[in-house]
Amino acid sequence: MSKQECVRWYAVQTRARSEKAIAQRLQEQGLRTFLPLVTEVRRWSDRKKKVELPLFSCYVFVKLAAGNNQERLRVYRTNGVFRIVSMHGEAIPIPDEQIDALRTVITEQVPWSEHPFLKIGQRVRIRGGSLDGVEGELISQNGARVLIIPSMQSSGRCRFGWKDTTSSPSEKCAPPRMRGSKELPLS
Repeated sequence: MSKQECVRWYAVQTRARSEKAIAQRLQEQGLRTFLPLVTEVRRWSDRKKKVELPLFSCYVFVKLAAGNNQERLRVYRTNGVFRIVSMHGEAIPIPDEQIDALRTVITEQVPWSEHPFLKIGQRVRIRGGSLDGVEGELISQNGARVLIIPSMQSSGRCRFGWKDTTSSPSEKCAPPRMRGSKELPLS
């Protein structure tokens, strides 16, 4: 296993509303971070303002070497970090393809919205619009945000999507049609 293969992305759980500061602190310690931000218009009584908010509240992604305990200690010692997301005491790596897909979604500013009938882990297909036919797995639903992580297509390219049916009613997101099953009506 080469050194490049050992370096993986991990999700770090952080204090609420501190994601930007924590990402900055981790970068100052020489760690590579990724904090996907989305722009939203927030309304106060006297004004409207565009603000950048984390796509995943309370999480920052950090790239760490698998066996490097010094890097992990730097993460844990950072003020505001609660833990590296793990299962049974072992940190769960995030595939580079998923981080790359998130980067693309953020840079392309693909519209998105909530679909209450969908469930986390469900396979979905986008119907209509520029991402028509894209299939993937629903991995996150946070308020009005729905993230679809791509399936690896036969071409070997990774595809992804966010959907916003409120702004464009012709674009829908639905579970993919399975043999012998009916597609859910989307109205």
